[in-house]
Parts: sequence; C-alpha cells; structure tokens
Amino acid sequence: MNKTKAMLGLLGVLLFAAPPVLVAAPTDANTIVIVFKDGRQQTYSMADIERIDFKTPDSASIVVRGNSFLGKWKVGEGNGGSFYITLERNGTASKTLGASHGTWTVVDNEARISWDDGWHDAIRKVGTKYEKRAFERGKSFTDTPSNVTDAKKTDAQPI
Repeated sequence: MNKTKAMLGLLGVLLFAAPPVLVAAPTDANTIVIVFKDGRQQTYSMADIERIDFKTPDSASIVVRGNSFLGKWKVGEGNGGSFYITLERNGTASKTLGASHGTWTVVDNEARISWDDGWHDAIRKVGTKYEKRAFERGKSFTDTPSNVTDAKKTDAQPI
C-alpha cells in the first residue's frame, strides 16, 4: 500500500513538472526530453521507448554500492594491453584509450559506463575480484561482451 502511495505521489510530481519540460522540448510531440542535473539533455523518440521504469530502491544502499566504484581503475583492453578508467562522483567517466569522455551509473550492482564513441563498459565484482566487460557500438549491456578482462582499483583510499 505504501509503495502504491509513493508511486502515485511520484506520478503526481512528474505530471506537475511535465509542462515546463515540454516547453523546452523540440517541436516534435512524439519525443521525450530528459534533463540531467548537470544540464545535459537527451532526447528520445517515443517510438523507440517500450516502457519507463521508476525504481525506488533504498537510497542508502545506492550510495554504498556506488561509492565502491568511484575512483581510478586499471582495466584490460582485451588484447593484452591495459588502460585506465576514472569514475567521478558526478556521474562522468574518463579513460585513457579511445573516446575519453562518458557517463556512468550503478545498475544491478555494477558500474555501467556509456562512452561517447558508442562503446559500453561494465565493471562488476565477481567473487573477490572485479572484471571489466566491454560491449562494442550497437550492443547493449545484456548482449555477449566483446571482451572480458580484469579490473583493479588503483586508488586504495576510502572515498
């Protein structure tokens, strides 16, 4: 019952906030515009959206899981070489190979990184170690990865 009330409240807030968002939206009424806290905007065609899920997990657990991914990681290229990925608290990511800018978030206990060149990486804990899974342009995080390598956090200080 409480979840239903919470979802109805969230829906009410979203409906109340929708008119200002629509003013800034493109003239095509068949799109949705998401405005992020840092001012970035992403436009999606309604024809491409199957559904929108609003998850309300325990916010304390998000902070703990997310904080474990913050910082600099040494990861493999998939061909024997390595490079570094840095995950910032504000959701931005950088790397020392390829397109250097991306964004990241925690989904299903893994850091999911989307790079500007279309590649995606996921860093996840497997047993007592971490691994990086790389997905080439056009693949999603649920597809078979293009390569899987070790991932080691290089900054040991608590964040």
